[in-house]
Amino acid sequence: MRRISVLLVDDHTVVRQGLRMLLNSEDDIEVVGEAENGRQAVLFARKTPPDVVLMDVAMPMLNGLEATRQIVKQLPRTKVLVLTSYGDDDLVKQLMGAGASGYLIKQTAANDLLHAIREVQSGNTYFSPSIGKRLQEQCGGVNPGSSSRRTGELTSREVEVLQLIAEGFSNKQIAAELCISIKTVEKHRQQVMNKLSIHDVAGLTRYAIAKGMVERTVPSPV
Repeated sequence: MRRISVLLVDDHTVVRQGLRMLLNSEDDIEVVGEAENGRQAVLFARKTPPDVVLMDVAMPMLNGLEATRQIVKQLPRTKVLVLTSYGDDDLVKQLMGAGASGYLIKQTAANDLLHAIREVQSGNTYFSPSIGKRLQEQCGGVNPGSSSRRTGELTSREVEVLQLIAEGFSNKQIAAELCISIKTVEKHRQQVMNKLSIHDVAGLTRYAIAKGMVERTVPSPV
């Protein structure tokens, strides 16, 4: 029997360890890799496409929303199942609009998580009961990929640059992280400011926090 291959994406090591133990105890599920931020997740998925990506949302370098958007676009056969502590309606809609196939909060029971992985791998959607009920009440449900791009119509690269700016990275550090020139970073920074009509770092940081791209307290870059 072919096992469902799963990539774990969470910036907390202890969470990934617990999930790995849980999933690998199942005969039909196999953890094939781990990532501690969205950028690592995208790179791993490109190299070794998994059946399912179990995706956190608030992570450094690249958040789960943009990582989901990139993975779904590049690997349409890979399903993304969100597992996060954040369950507000706007974020759920953004993730589903980015192409996620399911959304679970971390308080979810282990059996629900296992069922959700099997469901999304089979082509179905799956929500934590409380989230699914709210979505049905509001708009009759949300189809994966049905929403238009949020975040001020920024490109994927601009979203990456915005998150790194909000996390305190300098242009030089952003260039090194994304393997692009400083001049290109400056161009992206200006485009972000123009599109959002925000022309200072403090304002960009507040915007990124409000959109759930970064947590309210983020570590300084090394």
